[in-house]
Amino acid sequence: MSLRAEAASVRLRALVLGAAAGGGFPQWNCNCANCAAFRRGDAGFEARTQSSLAVSVDGRSWALLNASPDLGSQILKSAVLHPDDPERAGLRHSPIGAVLVTNGDIDHVAGLLTLREKQAFELLSTAGIATVLDANPIFSALDPALVRRRVVTLDTPFELLPNLTATLFAVPGKVPLYLEGDVVETDLEGEQTVGVELRGPGGEGMFYIPGCARMTPKLAARLEGADCVLFDGTVWHDDEMIRMGVGAKTGKRMGHMSMAGEDGSIAAFAPLGVRRRVFVHINNTNPALNRFSPERAEATQAGWEIAFDGMEIEL
Repeated sequence: MSLRAEAASVRLRALVLGAAAGGGFPQWNCNCANCAAFRRGDAGFEARTQSSLAVSVDGRSWALLNASPDLGSQILKSAVLHPDDPERAGLRHSPIGAVLVTNGDIDHVAGLLTLREKQAFELLSTAGIATVLDANPIFSALDPALVRRRVVTLDTPFELLPNLTATLFAVPGKVPLYLEGDVVETDLEGEQTVGVELRGPGGEGMFYIPGCARMTPKLAARLEGADCVLFDGTVWHDDEMIRMGVGAKTGKRMGHMSMAGEDGSIAAFAPLGVRRRVFVHINNTNPALNRFSPERAEATQAGWEIAFDGMEIEL
């Protein structure tokens, strides 16, 4: 069933608004092999905006998981997020009832400023992320008389939308780039980087983890046997940005697992029995973006999908 059709049943559904990591694909200032190939018009490549997901259980009321800098164009391209008929809803309306952010990275919070035009919604985060947002006066553009900020406790289920329950849990990660000091811890577990477990009215479950530095035994136990996991797919090789000559950081330094390798996510998920596995938050350098590449073939053979903007998932 299309997410744009009238909902005949109440089921958990998701719409990938943006599947790329920070900078999007192609990245505006990058001439890596992927970006150059896309601009040449080579076959196998599809543009992607920065990471965000919309979820619903009725197809009418939606929550956003992260608000990317590309949110305005993402909403424009997503009919389910458009204002309802003005005869029913008035001249100002949005089906977006809540925004939940999983960390304070620019590519996950900058889009909040797109939502500043006097529209009521709920902004949810951990206390650690809320502190980051509260400390930046630019986010006061979200009128507190309309935008209710709610702090969520880790490992405590809460209602994200009617009939849609969410639970936040810590995953290894790091603080946002703009908060890094001289010494950077890239494997922190706490409130700064979280995953989201979503449960629909029938018990169907989906996990959204766009940033994760490594698979821990606790995380593996949580994900085992899941219906669907959308997981951090930033890089294929940990050192791919260095290999390509476009950066000096490894995936681990940025707080992200690689897809490949003995300690990569493909290997880590192999014994977990997750029914549907989808890579999101994919960096512009990742060779799996090319649907004709051997890396894409390897990921597909291992049971993984590569997310794209507009991808629809229904459980």
